[in-house]
Amino acid sequence: MSKVLVTGASGFLGGALTRRLVRDDTHEVSILVRPTSDLTDLGGDVDKVQVIHGDLTDRAALERATRGVDTVFHSAARVDERGTRRQFWNENVAATKQLLASAQRGGASCFVFISSPSALMDYHGGDQNDIDESVPYPQRYLNSYSETKAAAERAVLAADTAGFRTCALRPRAIWGAGDRSGPIVRLLGRTGAGTLPDLSFGRTVHASLCHVDNIVDACVKAAGSEATGGKAYFVADAEKTDVWGFLGEVALRIGYQPPTKTPSPAVIGAVVRVVEAIWRIPAIATRWSPPLSRYAVALMTRCATYDTTAAARDFGYRPVVDRDRGLTEFLAWLQAQGGAVELTRRLR
Repeated sequence: MSKVLVTGASGFLGGALTRRLVRDDTHEVSILVRPTSDLTDLGGDVDKVQVIHGDLTDRAALERATRGVDTVFHSAARVDERGTRRQFWNENVAATKQLLASAQRGGASCFVFISSPSALMDYHGGDQNDIDESVPYPQRYLNSYSETKAAAERAVLAADTAGFRTCALRPRAIWGAGDRSGPIVRLLGRTGAGTLPDLSFGRTVHASLCHVDNIVDACVKAAGSEATGGKAYFVADAEKTDVWGFLGEVALRIGYQPPTKTPSPAVIGAVVRVVEAIWRIPAIATRWSPPLSRYAVALMTRCATYDTTAAARDFGYRPVVDRDRGLTEFLAWLQAQGGAVELTRRLR
């Protein structure tokens, strides 16, 4: 049996990946989590993994976690926009570099990094339709998350050697049953609360989303392929999503009214500038996510669809869950949680 390490196992993707690896029954699974991490969503599988307490900035914990491990799945990251630029660099870049070094010293032969298409979103950019991995990194990034995911991805790909294979997977807006804080759930929570404006500005905005089971399967397949060394891959659902149409459809199915407020782009731009100025104050940035940002507006107004040909070619990727099945399961789970408004009520 191979030995694998998962970071971020208390989160949505990391938890789903951990459960999949346990149930494959061909791995000895370890997870690196903080002592305060809530592992409830791992269910009974938590008893089948080795739990290593520590932080990604703690070198001693990383050495313990990676000793004798064959494959590292690095899912942990500072994801939303809450935090200072220093926090993003420490947790997304410095921590990734330390984990890479520890994995190499511990004898790992494979490192799978969960990146993001946000690493390719240019500050002054526009639509990105059916793009592939040839698109370069931007000269200027939208926010610290985008900037640090790109920097971490570069570090991971540069670490690839003959005996230490590295790759990066780029899913966008991971969704599905079990998602307690991701972008889809947050948008639905704001829709239900009546606080989400319609930012489509009359356009149809298409995006490639990624169901959690699809990216989990991609992680496992990428780790098992010798063709992935030093490469980044887009991973996405088969369906292209009309973002505002999809949001409206889901809202109606769970009893919410779709967004109808249509502010002018000039007003949105002015609000973003004010919010960005306020969120430069560390005491605010470290406590709350901004209510609106240039990055959030870009996600909701720019088309972003991805060509997954490279993933299919190099490790046989194909979606294992389609939109209809995923949505049925997601809505049933959401109802069991009391709805999106209740689920997101305490998110900062």
